[in-house]
Amino acid sequence: MLKYVIIGSGGTGGALGGYLSKAGKDVTFIARGAHLKAMQEKGLEIIRVHDTLYLEHVKACSEDALQEHPDVIFVCVKSYSIDEVLPFIKSIASPQTVIIPILNIYGTGAMMQKQLPDLYVLDGCIYVASQKKAPGVILMSGDILRVVYGPRRDQEKRVILEEIRDDLNESGIKGLLSDHIERDALKKFSYVSPQGACGLYYHIPAGPMQKPGKERDTFAKLVSEIALLAKAQNIDLGDDIVERNLNILDHLSPDMTTSMQKDIASHHASEIAGLIDQVYSHRAHLSSFSANL
Repeated sequence: MLKYVIIGSGGTGGALGGYLSKAGKDVTFIARGAHLKAMQEKGLEIIRVHDTLYLEHVKACSEDALQEHPDVIFVCVKSYSIDEVLPFIKSIASPQTVIIPILNIYGTGAMMQKQLPDLYVLDGCIYVASQKKAPGVILMSGDILRVVYGPRRDQEKRVILEEIRDDLNESGIKGLLSDHIERDALKKFSYVSPQGACGLYYHIPAGPMQKPGKERDTFAKLVSEIALLAKAQNIDLGDDIVERNLNILDHLSPDMTTSMQKDIASHHASEIAGLIDQVYSHRAHLSSFSANL
């Protein structure tokens, strides 16, 4: 049985680790403060759209208390916390450990690999609408739960990656071992960036974007913008990318907002630099490059 460690046990990591734990997989959650205390004392509660998943007993501890060396590490923190967790990853991982970041920001795996040159860091992404509602409680605002991961094109593919895929699918998570993770991670980015940008600009949850009108049109145009940037890099997101992302949007709870919107509304650090500013800077870079040809 593979040993999993979930670094960052909020909405994303809590849902992912919760489903794996419910299926009997060996999962340790890394958490802090009241959330850690609640999981240790009461377990984990995942409120879903149609029911609630209760896990009375889960393995949860702080970074300092972890004694095991995992086979797989899912990194589920926000992008602005990556630097904080790198020393911890170095302390628990071996060259055989599979490290899968599933953040919203495109290119996180390649960036982490530079910081962890002796370790095996993939790229990955997750499709889920969830948040930490209270200590020990995760709220899912949609039925979708899909993890896409894989080695970049210059990395080897290991047998364990298929074991991870099987574990995910056995746990009720749609696991996809990608043969082109740069494309597939950019597909996810082409959804989460437009939703966050559109929601932030109009100060709205998903609901208004699910109805015909300027909000939905803006979301669609932002998706098209990223598709054009992808094409400029010879990455084909497919002709149906706008309809695909609209379909994902339409299956969310109307009151769902992105984590970036929540962070900004709470005056916390946010991922706006990676989700929005990166699109503009990349477009400017490509425009400058084209002008010099």
